[in-house]
Amino acid sequence: MAGASMKDIKLRIKSVQSTMQITKAMELVASSKLRRAKERAESTRPYFATLRQALEDIAQSNTDFSSPFVQPGEVGRACYVVIAGDRGLAGGYNNNLFKAVWEHMDGQDAAQRPCVLPIGKKAVELCQRRGMESLSDAYASVEALSLRDCFSIAKLLCEKFRQGAFDALYVGYTKFVSMLSQQPDVAKVLPIRHERQPSQKAQSLIEYEPGAAAVYNAIVPEYVGGVLWGAVAESLASELGARRTAMDAASKNAGEMIEDLSLKYNRARQGAITQEITEIVAGAEA
Repeated sequence: MAGASMKDIKLRIKSVQSTMQITKAMELVASSKLRRAKERAESTRPYFATLRQALEDIAQSNTDFSSPFVQPGEVGRACYVVIAGDRGLAGGYNNNLFKAVWEHMDGQDAAQRPCVLPIGKKAVELCQRRGMESLSDAYASVEALSLRDCFSIAKLLCEKFRQGAFDALYVGYTKFVSMLSQQPDVAKVLPIRHERQPSQKAQSLIEYEPGAAAVYNAIVPEYVGGVLWGAVAESLASELGARRTAMDAASKNAGEMIEDLSLKYNRARQGAITQEITEIVAGAEA
């Protein structure tokens, strides 16, 4: 019995060691990709901040300004761009994002089911399982998504918005706070709100050709594309950070399991040796 127990423990130790090698390798891969993803996420932030400031300048400096992208609609329906991961093994990264998005959807008008544009394999699969209306299932890989793809998505969303398919656009993504902290968020993109102070008067110091509204409407898709690109970069960095943390924790747990199993193996081995000595002594006395 002792020999069989020792054999089982030894096989278990080898199995845990193999798992530990896999988690260590995945942690190293995530760490190597994380630095580039973090730099990309930080470099995208000034881009759409500049476009946002340009939109603010146009809206604040024109008294006769009017655009469909700033007018609240009457449809009562929202559209969500959900940016999730391509793979699992990232702790609660995907589940936390989905929970935040579903909670936000619950606050919308129940009579109008929201439509979704999923980005990432996990988001596409979840929307298909839930039977939600999807504008496109062509973006099932976050890591392969390019800046051109983001502008194509933005153009599609802006056209649908102007056609009245929905009157509110939200982006569900995960903010990259730090290497150890990622925060799911749902941000409103359309319609764009411009706050004007009561004492502030609109003064048009710049002439726009063919007009302020036309220039504004041309910038909005670029702005939405920049927001999406920034959200994708933030989400990718967050996914890698979450996976790195999860694999590091898994490796530590595997190490603790190996120590515990080694202790049990040594105890079983010592028990077997003691039993053999006892049997030899008993046989000699007989």
